[in-house]
Amino acid sequence: MRKGVCQMFRTWNWNALNEIDAIRREIDRVFEGAGTGTGWPVPFSRISFLPGRSARAYPLMNLREDEKAITLECLAPGIDPKSLNVSILKDQITISGEKPIANDAVKPEAYHRNERAAGRFVRAMTLPAEVDSDQVRADYKRGILTVTLPKAPSAQPRQLTINVQ
Repeated sequence: MRKGVCQMFRTWNWNALNEIDAIRREIDRVFEGAGTGTGWPVPFSRISFLPGRSARAYPLMNLREDEKAITLECLAPGIDPKSLNVSILKDQITISGEKPIANDAVKPEAYHRNERAAGRFVRAMTLPAEVDSDQVRADYKRGILTVTLPKAPSAQPRQLTINVQ
């Protein structure tokens, strides 16, 4: 009988340790992309919407690069373009703004599920190359913010001619 209790305790103890490890991984994941790159503590103003159990990156972004420019596309429907702010500092781009509440006449306790979060947001991303910040262009069309960041001349590939003698 004593052996059965020990085996049961080991099984329970193992599962508890797995659960604690899973919680630790979830906390690490939540704070991984939310900070400013300076480490802990992460200021809560840098975390996007906090619906449900964890923060999520908002707006969702696609970042691509070609020889001449870097293009950043942000999925941001329902946002007033006047509330959007795009800033560039060295190799970091920051997008912030505010998404209005869809229907503020509905009381929060009336919702069974509310995944379309509202409120202020900030998202920062490191750029893969140096950009010419004077030539950056941002357009908002049909809920997509497109930021075109021309590369600085020093970051563009150069074609060299080979002298044959």
